[in-house]
Amino acid sequence: MSAPGYIIQDRTPKKPSYPIRDELRGYLRRYRRERDLPVTYERLRDFQEAMPLVDADGKNTLWDSVIYRAEEMAVINEGLKRIYALLKVDGDFSVMQHLYIDRVDFCSFGNSMPFRVRIVNAYNENPDYFYVKRADASRVYGLELEHLLSPNRLNFLTHGNTLIEEHIAGIPGDVFIAKWLDNADLRPIRIAKELVKFNERCFIRLLGDMRSYNFVVVITPDFEGAQVRIRSMDFDQQSYHGRKNFYLPQFFKDNFPLVEFCTSHLHAKTAYQYQREEQTLMLQRAELANLRLTALLEAMAVDRIAPDEHVQQLREGLADHYGAKDFLACATMGQLVRESLAKMRERIEHEGLTAPTKD
Repeated sequence: MSAPGYIIQDRTPKKPSYPIRDELRGYLRRYRRERDLPVTYERLRDFQEAMPLVDADGKNTLWDSVIYRAEEMAVINEGLKRIYALLKVDGDFSVMQHLYIDRVDFCSFGNSMPFRVRIVNAYNENPDYFYVKRADASRVYGLELEHLLSPNRLNFLTHGNTLIEEHIAGIPGDVFIAKWLDNADLRPIRIAKELVKFNERCFIRLLGDMRSYNFVVVITPDFEGAQVRIRSMDFDQQSYHGRKNFYLPQFFKDNFPLVEFCTSHLHAKTAYQYQREEQTLMLQRAELANLRLTALLEAMAVDRIAPDEHVQQLREGLADHYGAKDFLACATMGQLVRESLAKMRERIEHEGLTAPTKD
């Protein structure tokens, strides 16, 4: 993995929200992602007051805690508890009655303008979170592709123009870079390996804008030091932008300290090995979820989730990158994702890679 030519950019231009169309809605119903929800995004928008939420150091978090009318509060809280039950235990509310809604926060920063719900176990005061967002087709495609093609599984639900997402736990990437990168308990080679694999996953399935505050780092203690995994936590820029490098986390200025750290600890041939290992693992995941992935890509292939000029720019960039004119025949972002996965399969089958190491 090389690190030339970083993107110099403070903020991505705001992306429009794309509606969930019939083909995608049918897919979501088929796989029980589309459910009847007792509380919608629009209902949560009808709050009466908002108070800035600060962190333990008294700094503004960009979130506001919201308050609803007294006569609405109990109904909304009960509905949010039932949504959590749908998300976690397929609606079995009998095992959720000891939970209570502690707080609802709203963030006007970002495209999805989400609500974050803090739900607490009354027996042990253990909190959990989930998010209520305005449904956006590209975000839904991103969530489902993550579920099918990454080593991570995601729970999310849709209902009309409402999207429910579970909380993705981990250390925010920018915090990890600032406070954990030189931690003596973490082996540098494991951090470097995971960055290579994460970079490859994003590029093949065309998930963009993975700068440091859009992913988290999960640290798992092991008998020979901690294991590290990088997880996407924002899927707003799934197959939207036109620049090829926008889908490679290594090219973001925010990620430069992490990339520099990794390249200093990783030989080029080893980086290539890890890259090919992740491609093989992605192919295995795709084969295991073949019917579901095929159905998702069929819906995505006919969906317009990016301007035509973005599609044209990206297909030319990918055709040049792979030296393959097949990309030039693609008319949508979904077709580009499908072609990217096909090229991955062709490379693996052509080169006859050996079995990968532990995922």
